[in-house]
Amino acid sequence: MTPTIEHALPSRGSPGETIGASPMKRSPEGRPLSRRVLVVDDEPSIADAVSIALQDVGFSTVVAPDGRSALREVRTGGVELMVLDVMLPDQSGFDVASVLRDEGFDVPVLFLTARDSLDDKLRGLRSGDDYLTKPFVVAELVARIEAILRRTTPSTSTTVLRCGDLVLDPDAHVVTRGGELLRLTATEFRLLEYLMLNADRVLSKSQILDEVWGFAVERDEGVVETYVRYLRRKLDVHGSPMIETIRLVGYVLRTPVPVAEDRT
Repeated sequence: MTPTIEHALPSRGSPGETIGASPMKRSPEGRPLSRRVLVVDDEPSIADAVSIALQDVGFSTVVAPDGRSALREVRTGGVELMVLDVMLPDQSGFDVASVLRDEGFDVPVLFLTARDSLDDKLRGLRSGDDYLTKPFVVAELVARIEAILRRTTPSTSTTVLRCGDLVLDPDAHVVTRGGELLRLTATEFRLLEYLMLNADRVLSKSQILDEVWGFAVERDEGVVETYVRYLRRKLDVHGSPMIETIRLVGYVLRTPVPVAEDRT
């Protein structure tokens, strides 16, 4: 049986110690590790176990023991994903994710916590990209992180998507409407890209969940509703509404109909 995290590794460091960036390790082939992951947990044994497990499969890691340190690390730059505990000593992980979203940071978040109520799981999926409860198996954590990064890595496609005055450049990871730049989180970007790829096609909430969220086991269609609401706020301020709700089915991004020119 694969060991759970409690039996994986011994604790290193003392409680409350602020741990900075882990030393850069190298793969067996001598290549530097990449894909920097921030592990936020006030339990040193768990933080170290997660950090070492991720380094073993090719990630570089940073460890933070509280919300304040986590915010500082993300604001400094270079963090590609957060493994974020919900119960931190200074503020909740949900609050940390909310602050970052409000500040425009689109770092993907995997919540890792002992809180396993349905309400907590749904809130976590609405606030981040996945939610895993303790105790957990390290292999599953790594698989979930890899799945999130696959979904959130900008597309290498050079095809620019256009829908009326809405333009999405997958390669540059840029969205504009009417020439105005839109600041979208990674999840909002993926959702909009999927809607634009299927413009004028009605998509069910289940289809959207599979494509945009993919790996999460504890899923809820309310997550889709939440992120459609976020997108609408950002799109509609620059023009007429584009995302239509199809009752009891899902959503569709409508291509604006050109207004006929008055030649009188």
